[in-house]
Amino acid sequence: MSETLQLARQLISRRSLTPEDDGCLDIIGARLTPLGFSLEKMRCGAVDNLWARRGSAGPLVCFAGHTDVVPTGPLDQWNSDPFTPEVRDGMLYGRGAADMKGSLAAFVTAIEKFVAEHPQHRGSIAVLLTSDEEGVAVDGTVRVVEALRQRNEMIDYCIVAEPTSVAKTGDTIKNGRRGSLSGTLTVRGLQGHIAYPHLLKNPIHLAAPAIVELAATTWDGGNEYFPPTSWQISNIHGGTGAANVVPGTVEILFNFRFSTASTVDGLKSRFCAILDRHGLEYDLRWELSGKPYLTPRGNLVDAVGAAIREVTGMETELSTGGGTSDGRFIADICPQVIELGPLNATIHKINECVAVADLDALSGIYRLTLHKLLTE
Repeated sequence: MSETLQLARQLISRRSLTPEDDGCLDIIGARLTPLGFSLEKMRCGAVDNLWARRGSAGPLVCFAGHTDVVPTGPLDQWNSDPFTPEVRDGMLYGRGAADMKGSLAAFVTAIEKFVAEHPQHRGSIAVLLTSDEEGVAVDGTVRVVEALRQRNEMIDYCIVAEPTSVAKTGDTIKNGRRGSLSGTLTVRGLQGHIAYPHLLKNPIHLAAPAIVELAATTWDGGNEYFPPTSWQISNIHGGTGAANVVPGTVEILFNFRFSTASTVDGLKSRFCAILDRHGLEYDLRWELSGKPYLTPRGNLVDAVGAAIREVTGMETELSTGGGTSDGRFIADICPQVIELGPLNATIHKINECVAVADLDALSGIYRLTLHKLLTE
C-alpha cells in the first residue's frame, strides 16, 4: 500500500460533511510540520481553514483544495460504507475519493518526496485548505484570500486539486472557469379576472417577447479558451393557483455563464436595455457568485503539461468548461491558476471511487511540477 493510498484512506474515514472538517486539517498539518511548514489555522464562522507555508522567498507555488465532502445519499445504495474506505479491483471507494481527498493525499506525498529530494529548493511552497467548498463557500477560501491580500502575500502559481480528468488521469486540466452571474427578474402587470382582459395586464404575456430576444441574443463570441457566453432561465414563477386569475407579477430566475470576453457591467447593461426596449415594468436583483478567470499558456501550464507527459505519456488538453471552483477566489491574488485532479466520472455519486494507480500517478505529476517550477 503506497503512502498516498494510506493517506487517502485516512482522510476518507473522516466524516467531513460540509462544512465540517472532522480533523482532516490536523492530519495534513501533522504531515507538513516536519517538512518545515508553518501552519496558520483560520477559523471563520463554522468553517476551518488552513494556510501552511514553507519558505519566504519567491516564487510561491501553492496547492489548494477542500476537505469537506457532499452528503452520501442513500446508504443502502452504496456497496460499502462511504466513510470506511475500501479497495476493490484496483479502485478506492469512499465519499471524497475523487473529490477530493485522493488529490489532497497526492499533493501531500508529492511535497514530502520533493522536499526530501530538494531540501534547499528555491522559492516557497504553500498549502491552502478549507472545509467550505461544497457548501455556501462564504467562509472558506475567499476568507483566506482576503487575509493574504491584506498583508500583501501573493501567490505566483496555484494548482487546485479538483477532479478534472475525463478518460485518463492527466488528460485534462482546467486553465480557467467561466463566471456566474445570476438574477431574479420580477415583471409587474395588473392582476385581474381572466375573462376581462381589457381590465388587466398579463405580466407573463408582457415578458414573453423580451424572453425571446434575450434567448436569441449573442452576448459574445467567446475566445481561444472560452465558449460564447450563455444565458439560461432556470425557473419561472407566476400565477395565484386559480385557473381564472391572471397574476400581477411573474418572477424569472436566470443565469449568465460568461467568459473573459464579457464584463459584469456590460452584461447587466445590455440585459436591462432589452427589458426597457420592450417597455416592461420590473424589479431586478443581481448576484455575482464568481468572476471568470483564465491562465493562458505560460510557466504553470507548460510545467504541468510537461509533468503529465513524463508520467503518463499523454498530451493534456486545456479546458474552461464546467461549473465554478475556488480557483475564482485564488485568481484575485495569483496570476496563474490551474486545476488538476483525477477522473470526475463518479464525483458526488453513489459509490464514488478513484483508481489506486491514479493516486500515485497524480502524486508523481504534482512532484514533477514542483521540480520544474522550483529547481529548473
